Amino acid sequence: MRYSVDPSVFEINPNIKFGILVGKSLKNSETTPYDQARLREAEEKMRESYQDSQVRELLNISLYRSIMTNAGINPNKYPPSVEAMFKRIIKGTSLPAINALVDLCNAISVEQMISLGAHDLADIHEDLEVRFAKEGDLFLPFGATEYETVDLGELVFTSGNKVQTRKWIWRQSELGKTTINSKDLFFQLVGFEDDKGASLNKAMEEIERLIIDRFGGTCKRYLVDQNNRCIEF
Repeated sequence: MRYSVDPSVFEINPNIKFGILVGKSLKNSETTPYDQARLREAEEKMRESYQDSQVRELLNISLYRSIMTNAGINPNKYPPSVEAMFKRIIKGTSLPAINALVDLCNAISVEQMISLGAHDLADIHEDLEVRFAKEGDLFLPFGATEYETVDLGELVFTSGNKVQTRKWIWRQSELGKTTINSKDLFFQLVGFEDDKGASLNKAMEEIERLIIDRFGGTCKRYLVDQNNRCIEF
């Protein structure tokens, strides 16, 4: 299978980097006390460190919002999902326990303050691409049973004509939802630096560690940027 990013995306910001991990044969589970403790600790640290008014100024959030604006998406109306999550946390609401994999991915997203999406490969049957929407693209909202059309020219993450994430990193689809039974997963992280100390690299290392050590799976890592716009996995 192929994952690619359209060249026009890098014209918006040539420094975008997509961290990709493909995890196979994972053994997900219900959330354990340890899993929940890690998530709660990450939440509490964020509350201690930031105020609601500062979320938009966080480096990655600011850059996500800038890219969305330049792609024709209003980030005030359609904020990056991590921005909405961070604001919810800072206002005092804890994220719900869903399952071990989702909760630990949320913890890493909060710890590294980065966009991180997991997609169940059981629902993905065509090549994956970050591009601008075309006629015929469809989206199945979370919890829905009927598809909706997607605005032409909208920046999306898609498998064939089935959109996995609308408005770039705003909202994921019901297709590819990570459940207790998910075994093979595709992880997409969005950052801007890939050196050893960067949030992207740290988050990728943490996800790889989870896949292998916590969930007993295998993992392959990739980096997609303007110099390497596609991978085969």
